[in-house]
Amino acid sequence: MTSASAFEFVDRVTSDLCFVARGASVEDVFAASAEALLAATVEDPGTVTARVRRSLALEEPALDLLLLRFLNELIYWKDAEQLLLRPETLRVSQAGAARLEAQLAGERIDPSRHRLEGDVKAATAHGLRVGPGGGDGGWEAAVTLDV
Repeated sequence: MTSASAFEFVDRVTSDLCFVARGASVEDVFAASAEALLAATVEDPGTVTARVRRSLALEEPALDLLLLRFLNELIYWKDAEQLLLRPETLRVSQAGAARLEAQLAGERIDPSRHRLEGDVKAATAHGLRVGPGGGDGGWEAAVTLDV
């Protein structure tokens, strides 16, 4: 994933945390969204190292629903297996349905190294948007997390 991916938190209310992710490609935006989710979960995402790997393949009728499901899969692994994951490789295609194939890497939550920032319960459809943005040929996503 390129380092050109970026995200910023844009609004915080009691039970929601919103962010906008940007990147040169749709894959960059998905990766930046995963990084934003990780930053909402742990104080320092840089402490999460690639000790375990998981493969992921998803399909949804639309790109925004694919991003929603992708983020909720990452949340599921955090809750069910205590895994903090980010994409190592990620490919998104939009021929008919939107499809994602990814190799994820990360590790189990280690309280001695991972200070938890918040407990993200789900990515929500509220305000969800994925598409071209920024006027520079890049992509942008707006996401709301339930915390």
